Amino acid sequence: MKRLFCLAAIAAALMGQSFTAQAAGVEFAVGQTSDSTMTYRLGMQFDWDKSWLQSDVGRLTGYWSGAYTYWEGDESSSNNSVSFSPVLVYEFAGQNVKPYVELGVGVALFSNTEYEGNKLGSAFQFEDRLGFGLRFAGGHEVGIRATHYSNAGLSSPNNGVESYALHYTMPL
Repeated sequence: MKRLFCLAAIAAALMGQSFTAQAAGVEFAVGQTSDSTMTYRLGMQFDWDKSWLQSDVGRLTGYWSGAYTYWEGDESSSNNSVSFSPVLVYEFAGQNVKPYVELGVGVALFSNTEYEGNKLGSAFQFEDRLGFGLRFAGGHEVGIRATHYSNAGLSSPNNGVESYALHYTMPL
């Protein structure tokens, strides 16, 4: 597992070098599924560089998220996924610390259609997320996130899976 995670980290770092001018940050997350299995996520965020509904309270903005997730299970039930999602963020006003809430709906592709006894129905899944966190001066970010994966009934069975994670994003 450590080798796989290290290889993913190296690949993401190399990929990040070609996108440095556009990238907002690199995301690291550790979580647990509803079945108490660990998840490890490595991703990149690309800011939209746009704001809407700006006021004294805050602003609406967003980013593109691309990520690799390793789903740790026993040898027969580990899984891997890659995902891509547009994410809307409402960032509350603040000087050095800005609380935020995020919501995203994207797509994911899993390497196996079964995970810890859950039958996903297809490798293609939708990724829905809801998160809360803090953005610090300098671009660092910490937060919690709930993510649900499901094929939305496009194939049967549709035993989706949830992951609850702590994440840290560092600016590039």
